[in-house]
Amino acid sequence: MDLPSSVVISEEGPREGFQIEPDPIATADKIALIDALSACGLRRIQIASFVNPKHVPGWADAEAVVQGFAAREGVEYSAVWFNEAGMQRALAFKSKLTLAGFISLSASEPFAIKNLNRDRAGQIDAMRQYVRVHREAGVPIAKIIVMAAFGCNFAGDISPAKVVETVADARTIAREAGVEVQDVTLADSMGWATPRRVADAIGTVRDRFDDVRIALHLHDTRGQGIACAYEGLRLGVTAFDAAVAGLGGCPFAGQPGAPGNIATEELALLCEEMGISTGLNIEALIEAGRLAERIVRHRLPSAALRSGTLAAFRRRAA
Repeated sequence: MDLPSSVVISEEGPREGFQIEPDPIATADKIALIDALSACGLRRIQIASFVNPKHVPGWADAEAVVQGFAAREGVEYSAVWFNEAGMQRALAFKSKLTLAGFISLSASEPFAIKNLNRDRAGQIDAMRQYVRVHREAGVPIAKIIVMAAFGCNFAGDISPAKVVETVADARTIAREAGVEVQDVTLADSMGWATPRRVADAIGTVRDRFDDVRIALHLHDTRGQGIACAYEGLRLGVTAFDAAVAGLGGCPFAGQPGAPGNIATEELALLCEEMGISTGLNIEALIEAGRLAERIVRHRLPSAALRSGTLAAFRRRAA
């Protein structure tokens, strides 16, 4: 194995987690979690969604959250939006946020229809418009996201060839707009990833595009998340998305209550035990995860919240 010496873990818990909670989360609690995460050594934290509150009521207070959190030097804070209206809302906070757009396409057409009411052609047309608007506003396009990259609850298995086709669509959109995008995130939107599927998809994409940098966005829907992260590390992936305590899930996947992103503290523990630097304070992450659990008022998926770190037991043994 040619393991990376270090990885970057992008924290998505606040944004992804709070959008799916059935009960309202107080703005002050959202800010408290963001501030706690800022002290954990994270370099990238996704903190809010500028989306239509009719569709995602959990982020009706996006402006108040972004206004209220305490930015820490050396941390990039970002937000998500899906149209020009959301982008304009985000632009009001360009002094606090790192603003960037992304070309997001689903490798599963049925998922895109279920999620966005768009077939493949509709997705491509929408992303062309999205990129044009961002270019006009001076907002960079930072990456390509392939949703449902490993399988889909509505379409079944997704072949690596379909993933390559989706990446090719996205790169064509970028090229038409005069944009060079090399970062590609393969997203396991509905928890279909297994180590073999991860290896097949990464290998096929790299064979077709030798200049891309692959990141993984893994869900733990079926308990395969950390195993898939291990496979990604084994294949030299150096960028992962995660969510503290396993906050969140996909509201459009048709599986209410299923776990979302792999837990940040568990991924960090895996990396550190493999000798891969993350720059993260795992014990502080666990405390932030326990705070998240108190905020949402129910148990979250991370086993590390209950078992703690190995370092703590090593100290006791010494």
